[in-house]
Amino acid sequence: MKTKLAIIAGCVALLAVALPLSAHHSFAAEYDNSKPVSIKGKAVKMDWVNPHSHLVFEVTTPDGKTETWTAETPPPNGLYRAGWRQTMIKGGEEITVNGFLSKDGTNLMWAQSVDFADGRRITLNSSPEPVKDGGRGGRGGPPAQPPAQPPAQ
Repeated sequence: MKTKLAIIAGCVALLAVALPLSAHHSFAAEYDNSKPVSIKGKAVKMDWVNPHSHLVFEVTTPDGKTETWTAETPPPNGLYRAGWRQTMIKGGEEITVNGFLSKDGTNLMWAQSVDFADGRRITLNSSPEPVKDGGRGGRGGPPAQPPAQPPAQ
């Protein structure tokens, strides 16, 4: 009887560990690294939540419509270790988000870096420093590409 109970408890524990892991996804499952993009818009909010934080921003399309985009980032502890702070991105601030488009064609992307109108750049591995002409911003990341319009839907 004790052996049966131990086996059942072990199975329940294994299932409890396996379910959250299966819910997590890899970058390649959701994003297309062959589709780099730089999208200019205005920050709405930054959600510092697990398992991934989200930067929500509004983009004005060439025809004058406003689209809401979401840029996924690492979890809060990863952002904090990379030098990001919750007060860095303010609502209404002009930003350019650099990263990769989602595979499903929605207004979702993975953020590699964020450029600010004043020349600062924050990346996934740097503290905010001005982007130097022709150089790399912060302690990593390629120079920002010219702002691109969001892809046609």
